[in-house]
Amino acid sequence: MKQVDGLLQCSRLCKEHHIACPQQECRLWIDYKGEYNCSLISIYENGRLTLREVADRLHVSFARVKQIETEALKKLKKHCIHNGLNF
Repeated sequence: MKQVDGLLQCSRLCKEHHIACPQQECRLWIDYKGEYNCSLISIYENGRLTLREVADRLHVSFARVKQIETEALKKLKKHCIHNGLNF
């Protein structure tokens, strides 16, 4: 039976065996051993995080996380406009 939890096979294995993911080159890897270094596991276990929660996890200020979010949204909007997508 196919599982529909949203986790990849490697994420599921890390979670089942209680081991942190060693694949730092993976685009889903995060430096947070509490959730096995996997952003998918983090989302699966916690759902969405507030910007303040992200700042606390990364040990940076809320203001810095907000700056990063603002820049990312600008880039996303520019990409959408360039490709004729609604933003």
